[in-house]
Amino acid sequence: MSNAIALSVVVPAYNEVRSIRVLVEQCIAALEPLALGAWEIVLVDDGSGDGTADAMRELARERPGVKAVLLRAHVGKAAALMAGFHEARGELVITMDADLQEDPAEIPRFIAAIEGGLDLVSGWKRERRDPVQRRIFSRVFNYVLRKTSGVTLHDANCGFKAYRRWCIVDLAIRGNQHRFIPAILEQRGARIGEIEVRHRARPFGASKYGPARYAQGPIDLATMLLLTRFAQKPLYFFALVGLPLLGLG
Repeated sequence: MSNAIALSVVVPAYNEVRSIRVLVEQCIAALEPLALGAWEIVLVDDGSGDGTADAMRELARERPGVKAVLLRAHVGKAAALMAGFHEARGELVITMDADLQEDPAEIPRFIAAIEGGLDLVSGWKRERRDPVQRRIFSRVFNYVLRKTSGVTLHDANCGFKAYRRWCIVDLAIRGNQHRFIPAILEQRGARIGEIEVRHRARPFGASKYGPARYAQGPIDLATMLLLTRFAQKPLYFFALVGLPLLGLG
């Protein structure tokens, strides 16, 4: 058991060549003082075209404990997370974005929250350093999610999360379903909580989210309801949608 991994940090990235090395150095600085045992950083390149994959290869060669998972095509954040979860060996798994807006120095706070009895700990970016339209969309999304799923998180979409291993073992997500992981896990009995995290300004590049992401919201919400509230009775969902339309027709 001496080679057992206590903690895995999974970082999906798409076109973040200027950020990824800085992030890895910050993660190592946060992880080295911890007394949890062995750790690893799992970098997942989501089909980047800017040299991110090459940077990950170099980091995996240079730094012990760093792994690189390189996807051949751009398949989206959910699939990239799944690739990272499949590779991760830690009993505790932390996810974070590669854009440097989340601070690895806060990793010990996530660990403490898990050790306090939670199964999933989600970050809450109370003060966001994002464009106003993205902040508005995030508030609307989280409000609707709370009302439809019962999950009480303020910022379920935050990429900075910590999981007990059992949460990710049988998890299967695709498309934009990473946004609904808390709702899916709550249906499985996970104890869920959140902690406030500092949100930093993006130092390099630009956000990958645009108008198309906002238009996908209603479809993603319907998918979430099918995966959670109506998972055991999907025909009820279609009846809920179809019967009013049938009556109107």
